[in-house]
Amino acid sequence: MATFKRNVRQELISQFHSLAAEGNISKLPIFLNQYPFLINETSENGWTALMYAARNGHPHVVQFLLEKGCDRSIVNRSNQTALDIAKFWGYKHVATLLSNAMDAISAEEFKKRHEDCYFLHPPMPALLQLKENEAGVVAQARSVLAWHSRYKFCPTCGSATKIEEGGYKRVCLKEDCPSLQGVHNTSYPRVDPVVIMQVLHPDGNKCLLGRQKRFPPGMFTCLAGFVEPGETIEDAVRREVEEESGVKVGSVQYVSCQPWPMPSSLMIGCLAVAMSTEIKVDKNEIDDARWFTKEQVMDVLTKGNQQSFFVPPSRAIAHQLIKHWIRMNSNL
Repeated sequence: MATFKRNVRQELISQFHSLAAEGNISKLPIFLNQYPFLINETSENGWTALMYAARNGHPHVVQFLLEKGCDRSIVNRSNQTALDIAKFWGYKHVATLLSNAMDAISAEEFKKRHEDCYFLHPPMPALLQLKENEAGVVAQARSVLAWHSRYKFCPTCGSATKIEEGGYKRVCLKEDCPSLQGVHNTSYPRVDPVVIMQVLHPDGNKCLLGRQKRFPPGMFTCLAGFVEPGETIEDAVRREVEEESGVKVGSVQYVSCQPWPMPSSLMIGCLAVAMSTEIKVDKNEIDDARWFTKEQVMDVLTKGNQQSFFVPPSRAIAHQLIKHWIRMNSNL
């Protein structure tokens, strides 16, 4: 009797999944009304009806199943959600439905379960206002989650991956994948080194600040850029400053660093002394760059005089680099 019931249940699941895969929106409501327990049932490979609908690009079926409470967070044996499947097969409309529903409902469900929680919005400015210990937790979480959202498939062979070590490792599911052998960095969250530098005028009484087009009007900050493979921090500082502003740099001194989870950078803060003063801005890199006197910067930092320009807030490493220069002697 138990075997018979199990076989009947498996047959019902198979029929339900077939209707979803075919996109049969006329029969699905009738079938599900008769057997509501099937909504999140999985096949032997771990697939749900929502996954089959996503695989074959049926937005109306996906919408219907979501409205009926189908769990979009379920993963199959390849560690894929319905959203992952829709993205892989290129069904953008279906992916948008799944993504929007996930964002909206997950937030509401989380608020119900955790009454004292709150959401950061917009995330970057809000992150800079958190206490140091809270900011560290948020930065760590955001970086790891961003990594998972971008690296669902093995960068070596393209196969699906599974999560291990509490989310700090992704392992390829293909048994003979080269990523499973030897020493490499394909299975762990990435950290991208970025140099950010306070460039000092040769006379020590001016600093070089720049801005990008996406910055708020009037905001200037330290120049920055990614460290390239095989490059030292000092070489990266000299290259980035010259590429962006045309200014040549000599002496470079490390000051401090700051993790920047947008999505996974480590900002390496430096002071650098310029060997030339003529500015030739590369418009493909930044929008503007200027020499600012120590008096101008002090007016912004200590007096709050932001009529002509302003700098990033105190939680940002750029602000601390600028303040470090103000407090030190003119020469490195």
